[in-house]
Amino acid sequence: MLIDNHNRQINYLRLAVTDRCNLRCNYCMPSEGINFEKREKLLSIDELSELAAILVEQGIDKIRITGGEPFVRKDLIVLLRKLAALEGLKDISVTTNATLIGPYIDELKELGIMNVNVSLDAINKETFKSVTRRDLYDTVYGNLTRLISEGFNVRINFIALENQNTQDIIPMLELMKHYPVSVRFLEEMPFNGGSKNFTAITWDYKRILEHIRSAYPDFKKLVSPKTSTSINYQINGHKSTFGLIPSFSRTFCGSCNRLRITATGDVITCLYGKPVTNLRDIMRSPASTENVKEAILKAIGSRARTGFEAQQNHNAVFENSMTSIGG
Repeated sequence: MLIDNHNRQINYLRLAVTDRCNLRCNYCMPSEGINFEKREKLLSIDELSELAAILVEQGIDKIRITGGEPFVRKDLIVLLRKLAALEGLKDISVTTNATLIGPYIDELKELGIMNVNVSLDAINKETFKSVTRRDLYDTVYGNLTRLISEGFNVRINFIALENQNTQDIIPMLELMKHYPVSVRFLEEMPFNGGSKNFTAITWDYKRILEHIRSAYPDFKKLVSPKTSTSINYQINGHKSTFGLIPSFSRTFCGSCNRLRITATGDVITCLYGKPVTNLRDIMRSPASTENVKEAILKAIGSRARTGFEAQQNHNAVFENSMTSIGG
């Protein structure tokens, strides 16, 4: 069992498999992209599998595969097969932009990987194109519809962007009200690869909630797990639920149970802090297993209490793109 220095159990790993993405969302990176890592600097599928096994042995029982866009990596399904065979791993999930997942949906279902988060920041085709700088809405919507119809546990992640997509909040809820999905609205975060600078947001989780209340005054708050990052609600008469993730306000830090490992092996114990160690070189050296375990324990033993504390300890943490952090 992994227990951090604030007596929080760490049982959830967000494992990035690539820093590359086939979209160019304007809140994530500049239109020309960022400097992606060379292939040899990325953890191989075998290394990712070995690392996952080590962490499951240490008490991780939930792994979310992230990126970049995970399905940009053509050998991803090989890793997912290995993870599905890991004894002690209770939950495997994937976060994706749903542009490339189509050919893998059947096998994901066969493997029992039924939890899929779809990043979708617009329900209007032109808004989608403007935000992502790509004309792939029909592909995304088709794959999203298929995931829902195939019985996947789908959560839609929608980042509220001032003067860009907030007009789509209500239409998104209206469209999804007939389906058992969760639509989660996130505050914008400044992990944008230098695409712009900001120190405050207008559309925080309180404003998002009031905006929803103006259209749907009859909703109830749901009971959520202590470690949940979202505050969850259900509108009367809707099959769907909606959640608010205070990703900029950071109200959820006190119960954080997450560990992040990037595609290059960086260990990030707090989204708002810098990497504390790198496992790639350790894994590629002799006696790696015990050394990896030791490095993980050391990292877990010196976590910041909150995201604000982590940010204060590291200057310019927000210069990164979310693709390089691992979602």
